[in-house]
Amino acid sequence: MSISTPHNRGDLGDYAKTVLMPGDPLRAKFIAETFIEYSECVNDVRGINGYTGFYKGKRVSVMASGMGMPSMGIYSYELFKYYGVENIIRIGSAGAILPELKLRSIVLAQGACTNSNYAAQYGLAGAYAPIASYKLLKAAEAECERMNADYMIGNVLSSDTFYDASQTTAKWGTMGVMAVEMEAAALYMNAAYLGKNALCICTISDHLITGEACTAIERQESFTQMMEIALNIAPVSYTHLRAHETRR
Repeated sequence: MSISTPHNRGDLGDYAKTVLMPGDPLRAKFIAETFIEYSECVNDVRGINGYTGFYKGKRVSVMASGMGMPSMGIYSYELFKYYGVENIIRIGSAGAILPELKLRSIVLAQGACTNSNYAAQYGLAGAYAPIASYKLLKAAEAECERMNADYMIGNVLSSDTFYDASQTTAKWGTMGVMAVEMEAAALYMNAAYLGKNALCICTISDHLITGEACTAIERQESFTQMMEIALNIAPVSYTHLRAHETRR
């Protein structure tokens, strides 16, 4: 069944039930080429390539979200709403706020604070608290333990501004916020609104306190532990597997 959305040319069934979603299109390409067998490009609109294939026998997809909540909001909404996707796992980079985090530490975002107005669209009489899907969070924690990863679970800040004129991002650390990124809150709100599952896993790429930072190519290709955690916890959908095999 052919589907037309403004940002995706894929057909129904082209995407797996679980989509890994980095911000960077080149990181999506790297994951598809490095980890996914029989990878097939199912979308190339605006250079945001989507790939579907198999990882350890599981059918999975990977597609970039672009940067920021408006971009994440568009791509995750279309995948959830129109393409039968049930789980989106964001695998991104984040800037550390808490001093105990180190470069390349893993953060699992149980909640996403935000300075965005994204939630205003729902007309709620209050402040909505975007949170991860517990079953994905629980699975990711178990996988971090199995892999002996250096990780932390807690809140992140999803910021609308990378270059913040107020220079107050570090103050979120006084409330225990671990790190700052730019997409998780929109992903979590879309998942809640549409009855889907979402998790944000980030690797610390820079540190707001120490000034340390990874290079662009390191962010693109060296955060493999985070990628493997997400791939290993991707739920299996046998129904979708059978449908895909029949269609082929």
